[in-house]
Amino acid sequence: MGGTGGGGAAGTRRSIVGAVLRIIGRDGVAAVTNRRIAKEAGVSLGSVTYHFATQHDLLREALLEFVGEETRRFTELAEARHADGIGPAEAAALVGQVAGSTAFDSEHIAPFELYVQAGRDERLRAAADQCFAAYDRLAARTLTALGVPEADRLGGLVVALVLGQQLRRLATGASTEDLVDTLLYLAQGATAEGD
Repeated sequence: MGGTGGGGAAGTRRSIVGAVLRIIGRDGVAAVTNRRIAKEAGVSLGSVTYHFATQHDLLREALLEFVGEETRRFTELAEARHADGIGPAEAAALVGQVAGSTAFDSEHIAPFELYVQAGRDERLRAAADQCFAAYDRLAARTLTALGVPEADRLGGLVVALVLGQQLRRLATGASTEDLVDTLLYLAQGATAEGD
């Protein structure tokens, strides 16, 4: 996401947001300064302040942008698999594939930092809530396609499990096998209860 990003003002905003995510992922929220963002994004200092009046606006936009992109990507994958009639084992394997292919580069570490920051800064909590709601909807949609009863209620549990396993993977370097096994166990148990 480096450079000016093309596409005029929208491209500049995307470049700035990408720079914020990379900075946060490498050095944490405290490292985000307008000068550093401008240098990282390859834009003028004035562009940063023109597009984002406050640091809160930058952090909020970065969090929402990341989750929006991830949600779109996961939704496309889920829709492609649902068309083929996916079962619990395939769904668990797909989540494992997505989790395993997610490199923990600076842009993928940044959301964890931003979620923690939302715990300190209630102005970010609404954005974090929107992010988790998007993940919950996607999980519930996938569970519904699998025929899991009470998918809406269980969506948040699945999201918590996946994010927790991803955090564990980030901190320890663990593989995604535990995540796949746990999801398969839960999906098989949930679909068996519905029979």
